[in-house]
Amino acid sequence: MPVTIFLLRAVNVGGATTIRMEALRGIAAALGFRRPTTLLQSGNLVASHDGDTGEAAARLKAALAKEFPYAPDVIARSRSALAEAIAENPLPLSAGQDPKFLQYIALASTPEAGALERLTSGYDGPETIALCGRDLFVYYAEGVGRSKLTNALIERRLGVKGTARNWNTVTKLAALAGEIAAHD
Repeated sequence: MPVTIFLLRAVNVGGATTIRMEALRGIAAALGFRRPTTLLQSGNLVASHDGDTGEAAARLKAALAKEFPYAPDVIARSRSALAEAIAENPLPLSAGQDPKFLQYIALASTPEAGALERLTSGYDGPETIALCGRDLFVYYAEGVGRSKLTNALIERRLGVKGTARNWNTVTKLAALAGEIAAHD
């Protein structure tokens, strides 16, 4: 039975698109997802389910669209895909680097060839950037809040939507997926 990490894009950001995590868990349970568990208040759901990851994400997005005036994009990663992204992280933290400055950006699809060059072309900020398929890793050396490398800029230059989580959250989501898999 697959365990999937569902990342809702632009939820509970600035209060504009608020979805209570209790409601998200309830919607997931009504869809037949097992052990729906949320992490933080930012649209992170981990659950086991029947069917494949993409189909489950589409069902969740459709159910959210029925309940809320704003239907957030749902970007999903299987437990194994997230574990692989963590293991193959091209920007491992070195001593003294804060994991909250490392962002994992789950992309809705793999950007076309040349996308990374479009993203970095003409941009000379202090961030370190690496693209691995549909996973983007960015180390914001001076913090996300001060950076000019915004999610909107990233999406525009890559040509795909994405949603970011800091490294602490990503590793907690992976651990949570492991716990659900062990009990399912």
